[in-house]
Amino acid sequence: MIIFWTFVVAAVLGYLYGHRIRPNRRLRRALKEAQEICRAVLEEGRKGVYKTIVTDEQRSSELVVEVKELALTQAGQVKVQYLSAFYKNPDFRTRKGEALLKEVHGLLGDYLPQNDIEWYETTERHQKTQKYLNSLDYSQKSLLGD
Repeated sequence: MIIFWTFVVAAVLGYLYGHRIRPNRRLRRALKEAQEICRAVLEEGRKGVYKTIVTDEQRSSELVVEVKELALTQAGQVKVQYLSAFYKNPDFRTRKGEALLKEVHGLLGDYLPQNDIEWYETTERHQKTQKYLNSLDYSQKSLLGD
């Protein structure tokens, strides 16, 4: 008889663990990961594109640089971080990757004029992300009882 009741108690505890406790852990982990991703998107900062013409020994090419805003000065200059760059004329210079970014940093410096940068529109994206993050917070509180 003790073996029977032990089996019944083990089955009930197994059911509770498999259908109540473990799914909540997975749900908590998934919600936490989604919240971290949303917060990272909201904190990524403004990004834009800067274009200029580079001339070297009777040849020229348009240089397109993707930048991220780090700080804004009172004089209208933007301290930027260079994310990627390329020349429209690939024969102009052959550097790629980090070497090209170092060359761009040497050519343009740390600061660029704010008016010359074409900023990506992120307000709508940030609003949608903020709504989604708020809904995740609400879902976590209502579903998991936090």
